[in-house]
Amino acid sequence: MRLIRFGPDRHEHPGVELSDGRRVDLSGSFADWGPAFFNGGGLYQLRDLLARHAGSLPEVPASVRLGPPVPRPGKVVCIGLNYADHAAESGMDIPTEPVVFLKASNTVVGPYDDIVLPRGSVKTDWEVELGVVIGRDAKDLDSPEEAASFIAGYCISHDVSERAFQLEGTGQWTKGKSCDTFNPLGPWLVTTDEIADPRNLGLRLEVNGERMQDGNTRTMVFDVFFLVHYLSRFMTLEAGDVITTGTPPGVGLGMDPPRYLKPGDSVELSISGLGTQRQLVTPPRA
Repeated sequence: MRLIRFGPDRHEHPGVELSDGRRVDLSGSFADWGPAFFNGGGLYQLRDLLARHAGSLPEVPASVRLGPPVPRPGKVVCIGLNYADHAAESGMDIPTEPVVFLKASNTVVGPYDDIVLPRGSVKTDWEVELGVVIGRDAKDLDSPEEAASFIAGYCISHDVSERAFQLEGTGQWTKGKSCDTFNPLGPWLVTTDEIADPRNLGLRLEVNGERMQDGNTRTMVFDVFFLVHYLSRFMTLEAGDVITTGTPPGVGLGMDPPRYLKPGDSVELSISGLGTQRQLVTPPRA
């Protein structure tokens, strides 16, 4: 299933994009695709409803805005340097265990919403990443194999990063990761039954039509199942939380000379089976 949320910012309704491309409104049956839905067996109820009534559900016009496919998550947990070739371009060692940091949850916006440059930004960078959405509360899981059953699905996550905020001065990476609009998500949350192997998905990103990133999740240092298992040792992963799993090579920071986003740039991201998202880069808000 391809779960969507549609409507004005912060007032989205739940829906599904069907295999024929039609978008249907599920707000008459479900409040939202949030923690209560996932923890309460909502995916099974949704699957049953679609099997019986997909043809009679109200359609969502294609012109309606798509929001992030899950509401504001309790946590956005990020993994750094998780592609061996990206660590190399960054001049850093391949980590021996996951590099973990948090991104503010209010960075999450829709897949076609603008990226708004923060005031004073000179080094805002792009990063296409596989997003993992937690399907039920997970704590102290015993193994990566067990972790697989705690994943609701996958989506495209754009981990936008302001490198000067992130790497210069003092403090943690979180500063450069948590500016408003710095995590476009979607267009869909694709449930696990539709993704044969999340460890073999192509990721691509273009800026103004020029290919910048072209990688595959098979070069991840730590795969998605290991990451869910690993993180559950240190924190309770709650239903609806998002894990962004790292980016392949091709970020602006790694270029010679480095290249960064500027107002008017357009960015397009895609991951195999998870659709495409696009953003326009805009100046700081007054």
